[in-house]
Amino acid sequence: MADKRSDALQEEKLSVCSYCVYQRLGFNQDDQDLLNSSCQNCTKSKPGSLPGLAGIFIPLIYGIVCVVGLVGNTLVIHVVVNYTKHESVTNIYILNLAIADELFMLGLPFLAVQNALLSWPFGSLMCRVVMTVDAINQFTSIFCLTVMSVDRYLAVVHPIRSSWWRRPHVAKAISGTVWAGSFVVVLPVVVFADVLKDDGNCSIVWPEPAEVWKTSFIVYTCTVGFFCPLLVICLCYLLIVIKVRSVGKRAQATSSRRKKSERKITQMVVVVVAVFIFCWLPFYVLNILNLLVVLPGDFRGLYFFVVVLSYANSCANPILYGFLSDNFKRGFRKALCRTSRRVNSNDRTGIEAQRPTEEWGGIVLRQQITENGYQRCSL
Repeated sequence: MADKRSDALQEEKLSVCSYCVYQRLGFNQDDQDLLNSSCQNCTKSKPGSLPGLAGIFIPLIYGIVCVVGLVGNTLVIHVVVNYTKHESVTNIYILNLAIADELFMLGLPFLAVQNALLSWPFGSLMCRVVMTVDAINQFTSIFCLTVMSVDRYLAVVHPIRSSWWRRPHVAKAISGTVWAGSFVVVLPVVVFADVLKDDGNCSIVWPEPAEVWKTSFIVYTCTVGFFCPLLVICLCYLLIVIKVRSVGKRAQATSSRRKKSERKITQMVVVVVAVFIFCWLPFYVLNILNLLVVLPGDFRGLYFFVVVLSYANSCANPILYGFLSDNFKRGFRKALCRTSRRVNSNDRTGIEAQRPTEEWGGIVLRQQITENGYQRCSL
């Protein structure tokens, strides 16, 4: 009996951890039974619904996050490609980060369906594809932020010596390496992702000893996918702070427009990194904590919150760009202005002296019709 109790506790600890994280990266979904059984005053849920309002509320939250993330990152990609200097080093990294966030969002509808149905209805191949794409883009995001932080370090601390490394073709090569490296990191997901035969959930089917594989993979992903990149990021900004303080007033007296621009870019990257840490740190801390202690199933609300918070980071980045970067502000306005112009041109029946003022999300767009019939948009 003691051995069975010990095995049950160990399985519970591993399953709770898997529920929090690897609905996306594929740890066993045995924890779904744990969540159902943790509801002391309700009967076990039938396949096809979650307990209580969760069957509606949780997929709805996932859907909102997905729509906001897809729209925001699509706009960022559109602005970088069409309205900014997309050949600049920083914008190349931002473009790759936006693509990773965009693809990362595509996994949310599948996660919502699995949560609602308590099973995976899309088949084994789609299970492997979705989990692989989801995992690759999760790691690509943190690796892109790490590269952006190193780029900021080079731009501020070694602006002359790093000029060759901070060229567009080098940035593109580094971005390609980041994507390839992310694929290598998640190879266990590619190999072992499948649909579980007993409960029909999309997960990772580990070989024996399964507990050792599960625990090793948690430590591996937390270390490679978060804590090591975080160490590099913190080191970069520590060296930047030391450099700025050592220069002191002399830098302020000789500041140029270029230096002010570099300072703004650095501030933007710092905020983006800080928000990333805020959104993802609970995710990884909870996983490490689950390796050390057994968390009760009553914490299921916390598990959902942590997963949603990690996905919400991909929604936050476009908003941060809009608030922190003048170039992105102008790009967003141009994109919205052009969209508004297309819509109004379809309704135009004649040439008018001036269109009424319209407002898009707080951005005032004044549209005028020139003598030759073309619209001009002023911001």
